[in-house]
Amino acid sequence: MSMDKVRHTRLRQLIIRHVVQTRSSIALAALCLLGALLMELLAPWPLKLIFDQVLMGKPLGPSWAYLGALFQWGPLPAVAILSASVFLMVVVGGAFSYGQVYLVTKSGYQLAAKLKTQLFSHLQRLSLGFHTQASSGDLVVKMASDTTAIRDLFTDWGIRALYQSLVIGGMLVVMTVVNWQLALVVLGSVPVLFIALARLNRKIRASITRQRKQEGRIASRMNEVLSAIAMVQAFARREFEDDRFEREAARNLAEGITSARTTAVVTRVIEVVCAFSTAVTLLFGSWQAFKGYMTPGDLLIFVSYLRSIYKPIRDLGKASIRVSRASVCAGRIEEVLAIEEEPRDAPNAIAATNLSGDIVFRNVSFGYDGRHQLLDDVSFHIHPGQKVVLVGASGTGKSSLIGLILRLYEPQHGAIMIDRVDVRDYQRESLRRGIGLVLQDSVLFAASIRENIAYGRPEAGMDAIEAAARHAHAHDFIMALPDGYDTTVGERGCTLSGGQRQRICLARALIKQPSILILDEPTSAVDPASASMIHDAIDRVQAGKTVLMISHQISRDSDFDQILTLRDRRICVSVPPEHRIRLGGTT
Repeated sequence: MSMDKVRHTRLRQLIIRHVVQTRSSIALAALCLLGALLMELLAPWPLKLIFDQVLMGKPLGPSWAYLGALFQWGPLPAVAILSASVFLMVVVGGAFSYGQVYLVTKSGYQLAAKLKTQLFSHLQRLSLGFHTQASSGDLVVKMASDTTAIRDLFTDWGIRALYQSLVIGGMLVVMTVVNWQLALVVLGSVPVLFIALARLNRKIRASITRQRKQEGRIASRMNEVLSAIAMVQAFARREFEDDRFEREAARNLAEGITSARTTAVVTRVIEVVCAFSTAVTLLFGSWQAFKGYMTPGDLLIFVSYLRSIYKPIRDLGKASIRVSRASVCAGRIEEVLAIEEEPRDAPNAIAATNLSGDIVFRNVSFGYDGRHQLLDDVSFHIHPGQKVVLVGASGTGKSSLIGLILRLYEPQHGAIMIDRVDVRDYQRESLRRGIGLVLQDSVLFAASIRENIAYGRPEAGMDAIEAAARHAHAHDFIMALPDGYDTTVGERGCTLSGGQRQRICLARALIKQPSILILDEPTSAVDPASASMIHDAIDRVQAGKTVLMISHQISRDSDFDQILTLRDRRICVSVPPEHRIRLGGTT
């Protein structure tokens, strides 16, 4: 199956499932649509009766004989009854229209919510390699704005488009019955309208595609600057960022103006064609009325239908613009849905439970694109309960090695064994739950400290949360905060110091009681006092755990069972476990 078919199938299946699940509401909306259509088709006929039979005094034709009782009480009661029927048809038609709009709009919002959920879930399952290269701002635009456009597509181009099409078809049938010659005049204008709309919509779609891409760049720029606002202010680069953002906004404005101008042209084309057709119809119809080929009431009916038939045509023209926008947005979402998720677990994958922490790298090679190697034929063995440090310069692949253990990436060659089992034979989620991780970038969520510590073990009680915080030397400073463990930290933990954030991250790893604890430069961005507390916490909780620490260099008086040095994509220095050492200097 081609990629385009895969993308189309995924989005189509989501919409089909939604339609099936909401079929009762959609069926009721369809009934409301038919009721509103009937009222709209009947609306002009009381005017014909008033005009021909009451005002002109013409007798009822054979097809109207059943209405004879309506006129037996005189003209004024007949006009009153016919006027009341006009009002009643408007009220009933309005009720039907309300029901149809409400049900379809509700279904559209439900579809958008499902699509957002599906897209968010899919994004979480994409590889870390995708997220390191993707624009976060553009993904946010797809999540928030593009899904809303598809909701509008569902509501504007679904039952509403069907309704407008039925109105046009029904009125053309009635107009043909009333006077087929005048109907031909109207029918001659319809192809002109749709040809013009098709050509203009191609231009609109191209403009919207460029506009959406530009909106994604603007969102990315905004996200980048606001997330680094401290640096922008510290380097006095506010005016520079203002100018750069203004240039991006100007390009987006130009595309928006182009789209608006083309949209205005669509509206004007429809108005001009409708006005010309109306003028020709009035001229030809008046001539036929003068000649006696049709009654003035028939002409009134025809003109009423003519004015009514162009309204749904105008609405379809406007809806086609929204459809073009939604089609572009659907294509952007399909691009994301088409990206393959992380490799799924093998059917016979086992749960990683009660790990002892035995880690073996056997001739492992890895590169993000499969060609430019970051690790080349890497081999080492970490025994259960060992404390091991991996040192190396920036860019040598230390963090990639962590990602391989966690199965954030898959090696191109070789095997990684944990407890003598290839990590690819473990269920990925269970493997990650059994490993504690503290990253160099101490990431916290905009939630309470209690929630941040329990993030990896949400069922943990307050006693376990507090115990983990004590082990990480975080309890004292947490209790000094205004609301203690219920204190809400800012986005990414910006209301805490670097050392405080890192100790909370350590507590978040320890609460899982992992057999393997991995620390990626845990003290590189903290003060000496915080670094000492972190090292002390690691030493105190190490018993029975395998600890792998990533570092640029080994600090004074560090105590390790193995020292692995990564250089030139390989492990070039390894101090074996039987030579447990205590370093007295800096390596």
